Amino acid sequence: MLSTARNELRPVKRAALPFDSRARVATRTAIAIAVILLAAWVAREFLVALTWAAVIAIAAWPIYIRFATAVLGGRSPALAALLFTLLTGLVLLVPIALAVQQIAQGSNAFARSLNQLQESGIPVPAWLGRLPIAGEYLDAWWRANLSNPEALVEWLRSANTENITAWTSTLGGALLHRLFLFLMTLIALFLVFRDGAWLADHALAAAVRLLGDPGERLVLKIADAVRATVSGTVAASILKGGVVGVGYVLTGVPHPLLFAVSTMTLAMVPLGAWLALMTAVSVLLIHGGSWLVAAGLAGFGAAVLVIGENVIQPALIGGAAHMPFLLVLIGMFGGMQSFGLLGLFLGPVIMAALLTIWREWIGVGD
Repeated sequence: MLSTARNELRPVKRAALPFDSRARVATRTAIAIAVILLAAWVAREFLVALTWAAVIAIAAWPIYIRFATAVLGGRSPALAALLFTLLTGLVLLVPIALAVQQIAQGSNAFARSLNQLQESGIPVPAWLGRLPIAGEYLDAWWRANLSNPEALVEWLRSANTENITAWTSTLGGALLHRLFLFLMTLIALFLVFRDGAWLADHALAAAVRLLGDPGERLVLKIADAVRATVSGTVAASILKGGVVGVGYVLTGVPHPLLFAVSTMTLAMVPLGAWLALMTAVSVLLIHGGSWLVAAGLAGFGAAVLVIGENVIQPALIGGAAHMPFLLVLIGMFGGMQSFGLLGLFLGPVIMAALLTIWREWIGVGD
């Protein structure tokens, strides 16, 4: 009876459907594409974190190899990947920590400013009344509304507290979501560092299988473009923040280190450095700075940012990636418009891939 049951449970071999080779390849390709799209849809919330991990890993891979060899002699890839991932996370968080430390140092001055506002309101800047056309009107409005403590308190009370509470709640939720994505980025970064050699070999093998020899050159060109974009962006941000920071010190902006670090960090975000510059100019004016000095700081900072964003940064990226200046510029700004901050790095990479494919097509080397 057992042998009969075993024979009944044995799978029956059936002949394959009478598909020709083209139909079979098309079916397998369609199924593979459907599975890839379905997996992308499932992981859509984490695609940004995974992309950031890939960009950071490709950019820092040469440094990681030297770190793993120097620290552990290459004997423990998992431990080396873990230590380097933690160090990378610290490097990314250092600007934020410096900003928080500077804000904490300035908290006493901020508390004194609040007490002064309650007692005497916001003093009228000396330059306000000297403005052409509307100077007298703005001076009178300021004295009636902002310099008068009672009017200032009434104006603050008229704010919609429900909207402020909702905005604070939304901001808190967004910060928690960003922290979760940052944690996912670090986890993915650890895995990429640990299995980087295996992933690189398989990526090259897949590219060669799909495209032949040009596929390997395309993958290598993409890696070079990623490293060039990251290194050029970081170097340009440090340069812009440092030069503008000198202007903060010379013009007497309060807490110049805080604003310099903020400018360096926000320089990697679209319009971020401009926001830091305008905030520094406003703080200078509020603390009694001269209108002429503030205008000079604004003009100097704007010139540095324009040159840095439109000349120095594209030149650094293009020189390292061996790409034309115009192509890098289009990739940077077009990428940011299409993909946000991540597009700052993806745009030049896409342009580098396009340039590589075009050169392979017409048979011209680098």
